[in-house]
Amino acid sequence: MSRHWLKSWPQAVAMLPLLAAAARADVTLLLEEPFGAFGGMNPTGHSAVYLSGVCADAPTHLRPCSPGESGIVISRYHRVAGYDWIAIPLIPYLYAVETADQAPSSVNLEEVAALRDTYRRDHLEDLIPDALDGGIPHGDWTQLVGEAYDRTIYTFGLETTPEQDQRLIEALNSRSNQVRFNLLFQNCADFARQVINLYYPRALHRNFAADAGIMTPAQAAKTFVRYGQKHPQLQFSSYVIAQVPGAVPRSKPVRGVLESLMKSKRYAVPLTSIAVLHPLFGGGLVYAWVEGAHFNPKRIAKAKSPLAPRDVTAALRLNGRPSLGAAAFSLVNTE
Repeated sequence: MSRHWLKSWPQAVAMLPLLAAAARADVTLLLEEPFGAFGGMNPTGHSAVYLSGVCADAPTHLRPCSPGESGIVISRYHRVAGYDWIAIPLIPYLYAVETADQAPSSVNLEEVAALRDTYRRDHLEDLIPDALDGGIPHGDWTQLVGEAYDRTIYTFGLETTPEQDQRLIEALNSRSNQVRFNLLFQNCADFARQVINLYYPRALHRNFAADAGIMTPAQAAKTFVRYGQKHPQLQFSSYVIAQVPGAVPRSKPVRGVLESLMKSKRYAVPLTSIAVLHPLFGGGLVYAWVEGAHFNPKRIAKAKSPLAPRDVTAALRLNGRPSLGAAAFSLVNTE
C-alpha cells in the first residue's frame, strides 16, 4: 500500500456520497400550460416526462445514459410520423438548441420557427422530412422541440434507480410504438401516468369527480405531488421553467375538465342551471372547484425563481440538488 494512497484516502472517502449521488437518477413530470387557439378551447395543457437516467440512440429507441449525458423528455403525440411516443434530449426539447448557452433570452415567432427547423434539419429529418417544396413541413412535430417558447412548464420529480430505468427501457423498446392517441382515454397525461406508474405503481390515477374520469395533466401532477409527500425518502423536488420572454403569445393556466367548464363564460350559466336541478352534479362541480383552488402550480414561482436555461439540466437532475420539502407540498395543501 503506497504512502500516496494513505495520504489521499480521506479525500476518496469524502467523495463517496458524491459518487453515490451520481449513480442516482430521477423521473420528472412536466406540467405544461396550454397555449394558442386549441389551448383556449381545451385548457388542460400537456404532460411529458423527463428521465435523467434514460437516453436515446434514436428518437424511438431508448438506452441507459452514459456519463455526462442529461437524459430525455418523452411524451405521447397525436400526429407525429405515426409514432406513439418520441424521445428528445432535454435542452432541445425546451429550447430547440443543442446546448443551454445557445438558448436566446428573447424570441419572436419567426425566430422560434427558424430554431425549430434548424434543429429538425440537423437531427430529425429522417423522422420529419422536408415539405414537398423543400421547405418547413407543417404538422404537430413542432411540439417536439422548443416547448419553453410556447409554454410555462412546472416540474415535479422523484428519485429513481438504474434498475427502474432499465425496466422502463425494456418495456417501451419491446412494445409496438404506433400511434395510440385518444383525447379521452389515451392522451399525453395517460402516457405520463403509465410511464411513472412503471417506476412507482399506482402513484398517478384518474379523478372521476373533477375530470369525469379523463386523465388530465393537472390530475397527473396533483397525484404525483401527493405520492411524493407520502414518500419523503424519494427526495421530491419541484421547479418552474418560465416561458421564454418575447413577442410570442403567453400561455394560460392549466385546468381540469370540470374546472375548465366552470370558468368558461360560454358554459358557466348552463352548468349553474343544471347544478341547481341536479344536486349530485352540482356537488361534482363544487368538488372540482375546490380541487382546482387547492392545486395551483403557479405558487411555486413564489417559493423559487424560474430556472434559466443554463440551470435547467443541473436543477432537474438529483445529483447535488436539494429537495424543496414542505414548500413544494404546499402546492396542494394551501389556499
